[in-house]
Amino acid sequence: MDYTHLGRSGLLVSRLCLGTMNFGGLTPEDHAHAIMDAAHDAGINFFDTANRYGGELGPGATEELIGRWFNKGGGRREKTVLATKLYGAMGEWPNESKLSALNIRRALDASLTRLQTDYVDLYQFHHVDRETPWEEIWQAVEVAVQQGKVLYAGSSNFAGWHMAQAQGAAAERHFAGLVSEQSIYNLVVRELELEVLPAARHYGIGVIPWSPLHGGLLGGVLRKQREGLRRLEGRAAETLERMRPQIEAFEDFSAELGHEPGEIALAWLLRQPAVTCPIVGPRTHEHLGASLRALDVTLDASALTRLDEIFPGYRTAPEHYAW
Repeated sequence: MDYTHLGRSGLLVSRLCLGTMNFGGLTPEDHAHAIMDAAHDAGINFFDTANRYGGELGPGATEELIGRWFNKGGGRREKTVLATKLYGAMGEWPNESKLSALNIRRALDASLTRLQTDYVDLYQFHHVDRETPWEEIWQAVEVAVQQGKVLYAGSSNFAGWHMAQAQGAAAERHFAGLVSEQSIYNLVVRELELEVLPAARHYGIGVIPWSPLHGGLLGGVLRKQREGLRRLEGRAAETLERMRPQIEAFEDFSAELGHEPGEIALAWLLRQPAVTCPIVGPRTHEHLGASLRALDVTLDASALTRLDEIFPGYRTAPEHYAW
């Protein structure tokens, strides 16, 4: 396993981040615990979760599951760079959502209790809060840092100008601000290249892409359909039909390279500027193994050019749409 710094920070994280959104809902607890152990065995030290995760078990269930895994001991917590998030409502009472100083304090303490730990390495804003001033947000985070409950702060689903706004406010307080941004980014969804990636590179913010296979669309979906292993419905099926020529070309090119489509999609992300590590969300051991194989894939310049031809990206704004 290779490791890299999370943005401009001194924190070293694995080139793959283990996403836990499926744990407790789609993946039973015993299987989830085994997957986390296997991730450690493979050298993955970066785990991502959120206070809202839990699926049908309800918000908080995934953090509780991870907490019980930490409680098994064996250095599990010490070996893990732990990231969680807040923003979504955890209850119906006022101040149980978003980024007020009150909710930051309460949500953080609740997450620490569920996770059975006294600190999180990376505390992330799951969405931009347009109603709370950054002065209030950063003051609350500074208190959490001073208390030893948080080491680093990150964002998720921010626009480039939101990142600039956050960093400007942090600089006025002589505070580090954001070290990471978690966004959807893959061969199909490449809008980040317009402004988010340039902003991340400018401010030294590491990008952590979620949905690297775009809900399985880049994971060999056509072959799996032919083999009766995958059935898409609703929006996913509509997207596949709209992009079928591109997906066919991508799967054919992956076969030419001698790799599975999902391996190529992850390997492409690992080559993109400002990307620290994609988030992989395995439901099974097999899914984890498939993600790990992507680390051994080498894409040369001609392969990268061909992928850009299949899935055209964006130039940095404003040159993409102006002179």
